[in-house]
Amino acid sequence: MKIASFNINNINSRLENLLGWLAVAKPDVACLQELKARDMQFPRSALAAAGYGAVWKGEPTWNGVAILARGAEPVLTRDALPGDDADRQSRYIEAAVNGIIVACLYAPNGNPQPGPKFAYKLAWHARLEVHAEQLLDTG
Repeated sequence: MKIASFNINNINSRLENLLGWLAVAKPDVACLQELKARDMQFPRSALAAAGYGAVWKGEPTWNGVAILARGAEPVLTRDALPGDDADRQSRYIEAAVNGIIVACLYAPNGNPQPGPKFAYKLAWHARLEVHAEQLLDTG
């Protein structure tokens, strides 16, 4: 399975670039970060026309993540990193693609240090480590 990651930095502004890349690279799975689009603005029909099913978690500003699957519909298994119900940033999504769990993440940068963004980054990474260990334990 060919899995690729692409920081799209605004999916609607760069949709033609994405579609061109998908046509040439032909990844089985593409993980996208920085969608910068609300859920209702996600270009599902354009991606479907290109042969990709998708799950996504949008956000209108800096975040947003998606998993695309060529010739398949990914099955959403998680749309947020567990461990903090108050965290509303769209930075993590997980889906089953042909029996394999695929996770797409957009890790926080944490600048400036010290400060609340840095504290959020450390807490987010600690949650990611716990969740990753749980995924590994399930086989």
